[in-house]
Amino acid sequence: MIVSAAPHSTRSDGVTHDTLRVNSIRHYRAAIPAIYLYISIRILGIATLAIWSTVNEKSAHVLLSRRWDSLWYSRVADHGYGLSVQAPDGRNLSSMAFFPLLPWLEKLGSHLGFSSPDVGLTVSAISSLAAAMGIFMLASHVHSTKAGIILVGLWAALPVGIVQSMAYSESLFVALASWALYSLLQNRWVTAGLLAFFAGLTRPIGMAVCAAIIISALLVCVTPPSARPHQPKWLHILAGCVLAPLGAAGYVLWVGHQRNALFGYLDVQSEWGNGFDAGINFARFLISPISNSGVATGLVALIIIGLSAWPHWIALRQKHPIPLIVYSAVVTILAVGASGYFGSKPRLLMPAFPILLPLAIVLARGRPVYAYALIIVTAVGGAIYGAFWLNGSGPP
Repeated sequence: MIVSAAPHSTRSDGVTHDTLRVNSIRHYRAAIPAIYLYISIRILGIATLAIWSTVNEKSAHVLLSRRWDSLWYSRVADHGYGLSVQAPDGRNLSSMAFFPLLPWLEKLGSHLGFSSPDVGLTVSAISSLAAAMGIFMLASHVHSTKAGIILVGLWAALPVGIVQSMAYSESLFVALASWALYSLLQNRWVTAGLLAFFAGLTRPIGMAVCAAIIISALLVCVTPPSARPHQPKWLHILAGCVLAPLGAAGYVLWVGHQRNALFGYLDVQSEWGNGFDAGINFARFLISPISNSGVATGLVALIIIGLSAWPHWIALRQKHPIPLIVYSAVVTILAVGASGYFGSKPRLLMPAFPILLPLAIVLARGRPVYAYALIIVTAVGGAIYGAFWLNGSGPP
């Protein structure tokens, strides 16, 4: 009796699913050094914080889970969105400024008997590992596994990298955003749209992921059929584009309904002192110790814009995927152009991890000793700065 082999299922571009499965396993195995590197840097940061906090008779656990934004997230988880606080300077601070996915997860954990702040820490820890994995996969796709490992190390060693270990929403957002972008580069449009939906429920900059998906879809539409690597699945593309904005749009519309104003969320942000002015106030803040000149302010604003555009120009020259450039550009524009508290800008730029990709690629082409020397020095400096930061004024 002759037994025929089961046929291998094949995608429209001619690649078998068995081949994709083998390649995926190889990628995940290649990510192990990146994950070890990430965990090592985070342990260094937390250990430095613990020692510094002990010397200052403070609790590292409290600093990580129960200060600033983490308090607001836990309040939303425990009491809903009804809280408003009158700041000493007269501002009306509403909990509606904070998007709901992290509080929802904290509330879910509290039903299991855990405190909301501790659930927030757990979500952040798990999400940061998922984010590191997603960042590695993206860099490996664009260049090499070596660039992926280096990019993960650079992102972990950021001076404000300690935020990745706090009960904040940055790690959760980057995890969702990085895997959404990776799914998009793999032409998994529905998966990308679903992840973008949840990213939009996490932070306002979820619109950056949405922009990357929609612009990618437009590029597919205008690409001649002869230049397409495979036949697009238009229904999947449409589904991804529809799903992507629903999370952020749904929350913003809900806030508008609660405030009886279509753009009520912008009013909430304005009451917090947040807005968008293309970086003018940030430039004025930077030069205020030495000058009040409008010309000097404009010049500094142009320099800031130039410095923000420079890594994206390099990314274009290195022919990075357009979705990554669009995503990081939108995140950078919103972070640099925000008119709110200026000390938060480094933290707001953290999700723009593709900005570091050109540097990771340059380091990957050189001798490994240079890459790891830079990562070690940056990680040590970031650990010290993070401990000092949290034991002092800390992030807003």
